[in-house]
Amino acid sequence: MSTDTRQFGDLATQLVMESRRSSQTDALLKYNDSLVRSLLREQRDLERAAEALEAGMNEFQGPPPALLIIQTAISRNKRCLLAYHSHRIDRLRDLYWAVGGALPHILNNQDTRSKLSPHEVDYLRQYNSSVMEFRSEFSHELDITASITNAPKDLHVLVHVVRDCGVIQTELGSIDFQKGQRFMVRRADIEHLIVQGYLEEVS
Repeated sequence: MSTDTRQFGDLATQLVMESRRSSQTDALLKYNDSLVRSLLREQRDLERAAEALEAGMNEFQGPPPALLIIQTAISRNKRCLLAYHSHRIDRLRDLYWAVGGALPHILNNQDTRSKLSPHEVDYLRQYNSSVMEFRSEFSHELDITASITNAPKDLHVLVHVVRDCGVIQTELGSIDFQKGQRFMVRRADIEHLIVQGYLEEVS
């Protein structure tokens, strides 16, 4: 086995440190594909080494210390890989809800898109499909993508258009929201645009 035993765990530690740095800076870092692949290669080397040691054992001997060390390294690497990806999934979900469930708003942002792996893009699309399917069951009563920071007091709200957001279908029909205009509209129709920063509620 080419990898020195003293180096086992170094790659996994780097992944965990990336997750920690992401939490400390409250930022989504670029998916570290090369580090993940290197760790997976190390896993395969460790598994081959463990198989070789197991093949040399007999039923009257206990497992050699080297096998226990390798099995511990394999288990630790798996936990670190799962922790890294679990952390990223949590960040992606936070990002999704921060923009009111507007997936195109995330994927059309080149800075954000460049930080995602292809599998993470697929995950976001599938997550969005599940949310939309769930939301459709009671969309007339409640918009689950709306912000819950401030509970709405009225069904309708007066909004000021901060950024052009094009034609939106509302209860009143199609409305072309152009910068600088004001509209009185049903909150459920435009809550996601408030969350995304296109509209601003006029108090």
